[in-house]
Amino acid sequence: MYALIAFLPILATIVLMIGMNWGAKKALPVSWVVAVVVALVFWKMDFGSIIGFSVFGVFKAFDVLIIIFGAILILNTLKQSGAMATINNGFSGITKDKRIQVLIIAWMFEAFIEGAAGFGTPAALAGPLLVGLGFPALAAAMVALIMNSTPVAFGAVGTPIFGAMSTISGNLQAIGGDATAFQMVLTQWVAIVHGIVGTFVPLLAVVLMTKFFGKNKSIKEGLQVAPFAIFAGLSFTIPYVVIASLFGPELPSLVGAFIGLGIVVFAAQKGFLMPKQDWDFPSKDTWESDWSSNEDLGATKESNMSLLMAWTPYALIAILLVVTRIPALGLKGLLAAQKIVVPNVMGTGLNYALSWAYLPGIIPFTLVAIFTHFLHKMDMESVKTAWKSTFKQISGAAIALFAGIAMVQLMLNSGVNGAGLDSMLTEMAKALASAAGKGYVFVAPFIGVLGAFMSGSNTVSNILFSSLQFETATILELPQVLIVTLQVIGGGIGNMVCINNVVAVAATVGVIGMEGKLIRRNAIPMVIYSLAAALIVALLIMSGVNPLPL
Repeated sequence: MYALIAFLPILATIVLMIGMNWGAKKALPVSWVVAVVVALVFWKMDFGSIIGFSVFGVFKAFDVLIIIFGAILILNTLKQSGAMATINNGFSGITKDKRIQVLIIAWMFEAFIEGAAGFGTPAALAGPLLVGLGFPALAAAMVALIMNSTPVAFGAVGTPIFGAMSTISGNLQAIGGDATAFQMVLTQWVAIVHGIVGTFVPLLAVVLMTKFFGKNKSIKEGLQVAPFAIFAGLSFTIPYVVIASLFGPELPSLVGAFIGLGIVVFAAQKGFLMPKQDWDFPSKDTWESDWSSNEDLGATKESNMSLLMAWTPYALIAILLVVTRIPALGLKGLLAAQKIVVPNVMGTGLNYALSWAYLPGIIPFTLVAIFTHFLHKMDMESVKTAWKSTFKQISGAAIALFAGIAMVQLMLNSGVNGAGLDSMLTEMAKALASAAGKGYVFVAPFIGVLGAFMSGSNTVSNILFSSLQFETATILELPQVLIVTLQVIGGGIGNMVCINNVVAVAATVGVIGMEGKLIRRNAIPMVIYSLAAALIVALLIMSGVNPLPL
């Protein structure tokens, strides 16, 4: 009963955003009110704690807003400098086929950014780049979210795996298990299962794109690119699995995407496995009303800038992300230590720390944008237009993020209550586990999805539920490492539909209000991916595979 009651705020979100097609900035404040009522009436939480946890969520929203701000500022700066027009022409030089362009940008380039930065950065960068190439804004948001799934388990140099181990280490210690061995085996199996299913994610995304946004609304037009799409999938997943198996969780997405990007671009230039006919979206005057940006994203200026000069800001972003995210280089610790701290927010015991120098929205996005003003010799009027447009675009996302993350933090911290209950999220997960029995293998990835849907993070999802997944596997006599593998994979898949990322991408491409439609459509690949991963693990278990008996 308590699990069903705990589900009410999520149900409100689903009904309002997906069922009634409300925008996030209308739906999420209502969902927060539902969470407050549940916390007061059933969890017997102190009203001061409810407000305190919610205010902490509002503070946490600034982290996401800063990332969105930086991503939009880069886009607007490149539009005003003329670089975006040059980049668009450069991609047209490789191929005019939008199906191939989306594989290069939303699969390969996005995976590289995920490996370096994570935390919603990749889709927020790739989405606007696709819009600049002539993609409908809604299509750009959809494919950017779908393809930001397979790389996520090892995003931000392995952070989600380390998040999982931070909680599992206690479970392992209790039974005398080896945490180092568990982490290595977990990394290998996450890569293998993600790699098998993830190989087909590019094709799935392209098929959905042609179905929803093509002139003929045809799946067949997406399948025409199957040879190249699967080749692009393998170009990433093969090095991804090899690097995970040999070196651990820090580099599979980062280095795998770097290798794959070079292979895919070279293959496209040579026409390898390319479809016979180019494919494009229908003419803009026939687009449905919700396809285009509903924000003024500013006109793209033409220029005679060289392709190298135009791409230099993105190259700098990639380089800075790498050198500031790898601990051995020394900058990560220095930047992460630069914090603005609000201690014990409203007596909750939670300390909010804004790591302003480590947030990619500031370094590198905003820093590179300012440098680009000078690099591209922009006039003052163009600079003012870029900044003014950015502030205008971000305002629409702020309300949704403040309310959404306030609700999440309230639900996460609802274990502090007078009813003696676990947190709302844990109550839901425990109920799912007890109801599933031996069929739990098909529930495990969806618990990971649930954590990511609410928190916006594979890492947070793993911290919330990895221990629960481990204990449930132990009780049901299932291989613990394979069930935790499904938790990590589910947390990555959840990026397709998670509230934070959907709001962020909708804001950066200017389709605020379409968040419900994005979640509804992206639920299709989310379910397919989750069930496929669960099926692989179920077959392994049925075959007697237990990679690390404990």
